[in-house]
Amino acid sequence: MALQATNPTTTKSWKKLQSHFQGIKSKDLRELFASDNSRANDLTIKWDDFYVDFSKNRISTETINLLTELADEVDLRDAISKYFEGDVINATESRAVLHTALRASKSAQVFVDGENIIPEVYEVRQKIKNFTKAIVTGDHKGFTGKTITDVVNIGIGGSDLGPAMVVDSLQYYKNHLSTHFVSNVDGDHYQEIIKNLNPETTLFVIVSKTFSTQETLSNANSIRAWFLESQPKEAVSKHFVAVSTNIDSVKAFGIDEGNIFPMKDWVGGRFSLWSAVGLSISLALGYENFESLLTGARKMDEHFRDTDLDQNIPVISALLTIWYNNFFNAESEAIIPYTQYLNQFATYLQQGIMESNGKYVDRTGKEVDYQTGTIIWGEPGTNSQHAFFQLIHQGTKLIPADFIGFVESLHGNKDHHDKLMSNYFAQTEALMNGKTNAEVSTELKEQNLSEKEIEKLLPYKVFKGNKPTTSILIQKLTPESLGKLIAMYEHKIFVQGIIWNIYSYDQFGVELGKQLAKTILKELEVGKNSTGHDSSTQNLIDFYKNNC
Repeated sequence: MALQATNPTTTKSWKKLQSHFQGIKSKDLRELFASDNSRANDLTIKWDDFYVDFSKNRISTETINLLTELADEVDLRDAISKYFEGDVINATESRAVLHTALRASKSAQVFVDGENIIPEVYEVRQKIKNFTKAIVTGDHKGFTGKTITDVVNIGIGGSDLGPAMVVDSLQYYKNHLSTHFVSNVDGDHYQEIIKNLNPETTLFVIVSKTFSTQETLSNANSIRAWFLESQPKEAVSKHFVAVSTNIDSVKAFGIDEGNIFPMKDWVGGRFSLWSAVGLSISLALGYENFESLLTGARKMDEHFRDTDLDQNIPVISALLTIWYNNFFNAESEAIIPYTQYLNQFATYLQQGIMESNGKYVDRTGKEVDYQTGTIIWGEPGTNSQHAFFQLIHQGTKLIPADFIGFVESLHGNKDHHDKLMSNYFAQTEALMNGKTNAEVSTELKEQNLSEKEIEKLLPYKVFKGNKPTTSILIQKLTPESLGKLIAMYEHKIFVQGIIWNIYSYDQFGVELGKQLAKTILKELEVGKNSTGHDSSTQNLIDFYKNNC
């Protein structure tokens, strides 16, 4: 069954929100806290090892009530059921959206075309487990009998960003294998990776659903050619495996059919790290940690599916994006993890969020007359405090920010962790409270400045505050807690798409540039003339050809 198609701006709840916005838009967070002693408790959700504080957002309990009323009016609950049950909610590509099935319990039943897909999911998981064990223990050796020491994941987009982010985020849990990621078609990228590798002890994991993605196949073929400079052709089957659906092309490449890990079209690339695409995660961390990652995601799935909307972490988080994007006209959101381990997390979410909800056509095929999608960016604290926090604090843009922190550090250095977390807490407080004229004036007087000097400096040192933040505090960074966190944002994406009445799971916008690139690539060949381009593009092509 199709998703309901409702223009959110035509709903009664949207009109109520517009009226409510007029009354609350100029209210200061300090005022909201001063008038409600229970605000922090009322606008915080405690779930499992997550403590999510929404109270430093420019909202009231009435805002939450009206936003959940909007979610009810567009029938979010029905959409969630269809999401989990395998309905064809990716209607433009006639596909179900079932990354949730990849982490479902073994006893679950999820049907696609009348067949329960869970047994097949667990077959693939068992294959990943067996292969991981063989590589990690050294039972699977290279062609010359040497133990595998390095794993290179060759993919792009979701076939790279997800596994690379997880492996980097969970490097504390890594085993002895060195893991590398090749994605960019830039030849310098793969050359830098392979220059220090021993082909006799390296395993290459090629991740491409169709086994035809230009960037991935170019890198795979170039690396294969490098490999064959020192190894015989029959060695390919010992050192290359693939995650793909195109068995014939994979076999033609030289990969043994037993080393092909299947993918399904009901899993979008940017949500595929839970599938066989996560093979490099399992190899890097061990299968048990990969399984814990899946367990964490399943727990968040259950929270999202079963919890009332007003106590539902992904739902409230998504509704706040609607609130800021469509009422405050805030076009971007910052993701600030206070751990260096999550330094790739915002980059990963850029694809997940912007590729999913960067759409201007609704589910009826009409152009929308309201904003969809948000620009996602961020870096770890405290580094980010010395980079772009000036813009958030004193710039002219409203930038809601998610602060992600952990109660426990992994290496147990409490001195450093206390300093890190004191900055986490201080920044959310500073963004909320700012610093008033009176506070700045008092501070400058204590520095024995003259009245004239104070008058000159004062406007530059005032912080208006009233900058919204959401604080996500988690007990400890573990494979399970990371699984929960990733799944939280996945479901946030889904809810946003339902509210905005768009299809979140296609990505046709990725294709146009790739199509044109194929044409231009042929034109870059020696002796080939290029025509039909605008004058700027033609000049660029000519300059490149004349100077390379």
